[in-house]
Amino acid sequence: MFENMKKEKQNLACQLRKQGFSMSEIQNKLKVSKSSISLWVRDIKLTKKQKERITKKGKSLKDIEKRRKIMLIRGKAKRQLVIDQAKKEIKNINDEKLKVIGTMLYWAEGGKTQRSLVRFANADPIMILVMMVFFRKICKVKEEKFRGYLHIHPHLDYKKAEKYWSKLTGISLGQFFKTYRKMNVSSKNKKDTLPNGTFDIYICDTNLFLRIKGWTEGVCKKII
Repeated sequence: MFENMKKEKQNLACQLRKQGFSMSEIQNKLKVSKSSISLWVRDIKLTKKQKERITKKGKSLKDIEKRRKIMLIRGKAKRQLVIDQAKKEIKNINDEKLKVIGTMLYWAEGGKTQRSLVRFANADPIMILVMMVFFRKICKVKEEKFRGYLHIHPHLDYKKAEKYWSKLTGISLGQFFKTYRKMNVSSKNKKDTLPNGTFDIYICDTNLFLRIKGWTEGVCKKII
């Protein structure tokens, strides 16, 4: 009985192949392995028209999209492997390293014009968190000296954003300045990409401003 079923599928596979069906199409219809189908139909020659049909079908939008998704998944997995390996290269971060990290971030994104004001602004919550650790652990800033300042587009939920940044930083809403809710010309085409706006950490402390400036110059001197 099994042999009869196998023979029947083999004959059907040959018929389908003669009609110009691809290996995948035959496999889907008969539910057998491609290796078996390949063996059964190995002597069947396709016409030029049949080959063109199979090739064209393989380039259908559906198949192209399927292959694209597979390539994206594989590419993402490969990139993640590189990232995961690189993460292992970072060992423990002691206070000295944290001082350099915080100083360099401040040099890149911090305010440098007002000597009485330490100000760091960014939309990246991770960067804001790193700087809060830097200010608390390295700079020994007292909690009551922190101030928060939110910049957000007027059509967005600023109350929700204020709560978001307050929870993230640990800065009380009572220590926030009035939120700035106007369209920024430089980011008018990105008005929906920052639902929580941009957050500023403010610390009124001339001495800290000068210390960070000194750390920046010290780091540069060691490197250059």
